[in-house]
Amino acid sequence: MIKSSISYIIMFLPMLLFPQKKDIAASKDSLQPGTTTSVSFVLENRSSEDQVYDISVETSHSFIVPILKKGELKMSPNEKSVYIVPLKIASETPKGKYFITLNGTERNTQEKLTENLHFFIFPNRKLELSTLNCPEFVKAGEKIEVNFLLKNNGNSTENLILESKSTIANRNSLLSLSPGESKIITITKTTDPQLAENEYQNLSLSVHFANHPKEKQTAYAAVKIISSKPSEGNRFHRFPVTTSVAWIGMRNRGEYNSGFQGEIYGKGSLDKDNKNLVEFRALTKNPVEFNSFTQYEEYFFNYKRDNILVHIGDKSYSSSFLTEFARYGRGAEIKIDFKNISIGSFYNHPRFFREIKDEYNIYSKFKISKESEINVGYLYKIPRKENISLKFSSYTLTANAHLPYLTGKFRLNKNLEILGEVSYSKEGKNEDAGFMMQTVASFRKFSGNVMYTKAGPKYAGYFNNTSTFNGNIQYKILKNINLTASFIQDAKNFRRDTLFLASPYRKFLQYGIQYKYLKNGWLMLSNGFQRYQDRLMPKEFDYKERFLRISLDQQIGIFQFNIEGQFGKTNNYLTGYSGSSRFYTANIGFEKYKTSFNIYGSYAETARYQLQNQKQFYYGARILSRVSERTSLSIFYQNNYLPEDYYKDRNLFEIMFHQRIFPGHDIDISGRYTLQRGELGKKDFVFSLRYTLHMNIPTQKTAEYVSLSGTIDNLGVEKVEGIKLMLGNHLSVTDQHGNFLFKNIIPGNYMLEIDRSTTGIDDISTTNIPISLNLINKENIFNFALTSASRIEGNIHLIHSEEQKNFARLSFKNEKKQKENIIIEISNGDQTFRKMAFLEENFDFTYLRPGEWQLKIFRNGLNKKYKIPINQYKFLLHPSETKIIDIKVIRQNTEVKYQQEAIKVSYNEIQKRK
Repeated sequence: MIKSSISYIIMFLPMLLFPQKKDIAASKDSLQPGTTTSVSFVLENRSSEDQVYDISVETSHSFIVPILKKGELKMSPNEKSVYIVPLKIASETPKGKYFITLNGTERNTQEKLTENLHFFIFPNRKLELSTLNCPEFVKAGEKIEVNFLLKNNGNSTENLILESKSTIANRNSLLSLSPGESKIITITKTTDPQLAENEYQNLSLSVHFANHPKEKQTAYAAVKIISSKPSEGNRFHRFPVTTSVAWIGMRNRGEYNSGFQGEIYGKGSLDKDNKNLVEFRALTKNPVEFNSFTQYEEYFFNYKRDNILVHIGDKSYSSSFLTEFARYGRGAEIKIDFKNISIGSFYNHPRFFREIKDEYNIYSKFKISKESEINVGYLYKIPRKENISLKFSSYTLTANAHLPYLTGKFRLNKNLEILGEVSYSKEGKNEDAGFMMQTVASFRKFSGNVMYTKAGPKYAGYFNNTSTFNGNIQYKILKNINLTASFIQDAKNFRRDTLFLASPYRKFLQYGIQYKYLKNGWLMLSNGFQRYQDRLMPKEFDYKERFLRISLDQQIGIFQFNIEGQFGKTNNYLTGYSGSSRFYTANIGFEKYKTSFNIYGSYAETARYQLQNQKQFYYGARILSRVSERTSLSIFYQNNYLPEDYYKDRNLFEIMFHQRIFPGHDIDISGRYTLQRGELGKKDFVFSLRYTLHMNIPTQKTAEYVSLSGTIDNLGVEKVEGIKLMLGNHLSVTDQHGNFLFKNIIPGNYMLEIDRSTTGIDDISTTNIPISLNLINKENIFNFALTSASRIEGNIHLIHSEEQKNFARLSFKNEKKQKENIIIEISNGDQTFRKMAFLEENFDFTYLRPGEWQLKIFRNGLNKKYKIPINQYKFLLHPSETKIIDIKVIRQNTEVKYQQEAIKVSYNEIQKRK
């Protein structure tokens, strides 16, 4: 007896030492499904005699099974005992509240004992997502279909959300799966029939719990798309060129002008190795006055190879920030790069700046390290004798100017970078200098960018007699809270091209705090001042304003909201009036049905302009619709703009329509009502109709035509004559001996197919057809044969185990029946097919190639009580054979011996006597 007790104690020792819960003392305790654990009952003999109880245990659900259903408990007088009940909790046990009942009967007195214990079963979320079937390749224009297997291995019904960039066939994006349930999800994607070159398409399926979006699983599949209409350009390396012709009409200040404008533009490589890079544009004169919505005539040519760059024609030439920041003109530039040194030079004849006739620049750049360099240069300017221009500088160039300069960029460490420039100018007897320094810092909590520029009154560069200071800094206090500050002081004197108007002079300071209260929500509170001064005469505004600004950015669903309020005190230097200014603005944007919508509104009461407490109401909207890959439409409207925006061309109403007629041919139609630069109320109308042709001009022959030939052998089929074969967009028909030939094929990767309508219904090739062939040799040979297809049929037999011994059986009589399934896979090494099959149902695989096949059975999360004795079969399929496979699945009754005497842990209460 002692030996037997010791053996059983050893058997249950893990449950005693490492139970899931040591004791269940309250209904709030929880257990994990799919585990073996134990619960304990504390019993007490309050009598003065020995007691012996016959114990039986019951549970409230068939999935919760006591391993020992019956037992015996002996208790001495005034003794407390702990009766341990080991339990097996099935993995499919639903979450919820359960109880276990212990019944006892005293052998002598027949006294009844009943104890109930309540507990909870944990929810167990567990998904299995895998790729079931995926084609290796498809022909362009065909639909890709990929099957994914999704199974709920948890213990509760789950609401799942499916996501894919492709189409989920016959499924809603929301899916409900009960415990143990499986679904086959099919993803489809239509390929482009006009695909000119082979490519890979990636398909994916993501699934996550509706209430737990972060718990996401994703399965992927890659499919090769083989072009059925390969482009003739595959034999050539081609250079992309775009040509267009536009008819433009414009009513400008009451006068109407119209005419045609042509353009040719190309950018790409002249050879397949991408060594000779070329870019060019020829844009004829615009028949209407130039503005931001029409193109100005331009001619240029760029050539780049290895370490040399050559430019001839129009562009914005630049030497350095201080000497010549951006000067549009016609000229030439060359740059040569060596290992650590670059040298370059340009000549420029400005087109929109009459103060300068010509300018020459030469420079050399020295690379100190990967992110540090020094640039030394010299700029020579020649003035025009007739000096008539609209200037934003108090200084006029009257003699030849010499401007040597030195610039540098230094990366001090991974967090700090410094940029600077010093420049000297000499113009006749006038000498002066300029200076610029910029610092960029980026640390974990702090980032900033500060720049200071100063140019003397006789400095002959792009800036003169001015100093500017610009900067912005940001400091992260907490994860969601940032302090920000920015300061802007515009340059008062600079030599800008007269093609553009200058923006108002601005001096601006703002500092505040940003709070990210949600993942997609920001709140910002800022304070500061701004000084705006009109550069044109007569002035429309000249004021200084102190303000408090509150802005909110929030995304709710598909809607993006931006709301802002500004409250300030304005000193108007034009009228001498001081008053308050208030601004309220709102933006709402969202995207639906391939269309983005944006609505804008603003209301203001200001003291900035000629009228006191002037009221302004601005509103507008923009709609951008991508109707299809070939068609798009854009509509914009805004009733007016702030006077401070006078230097820009401003749209009041705009409609733009783009249509691709067929590949390589586009039409664009646009119409606009605009306020031109410098105008506050006069409206102009611009209309444009443009036709564009996209060409790929051959520049280098890369391959010769190839051919494909072969023979189809007869392995017991009715005929091999008259069988139609397809190779891309090429066709061939076999002769009486099964020979076929394809001529004049562009080298590349193709898919060889058989027209099944020209073969017998059960004829099948001995190799995989369709097959991907890479044709690169001048003559290519591919032979195969036709034979009769085979098939596999079978049934999954469920066998119940009836063995009964002296065991406590884990019975599941009342369990909810579920349709259990398995995955059956067959493979011959080249082809693999999978099916999900249910127990006690038939399955089949048809149209199989004769030969050696292997069948494997995967449990697919099958309940552990089911056993598959044989999970792998190997066999040989003969032509026209139907192989019968019977798969046996045994449903086992899990049985465990129980001990005749219960294990008990007891202790006596010893009462102290006085």
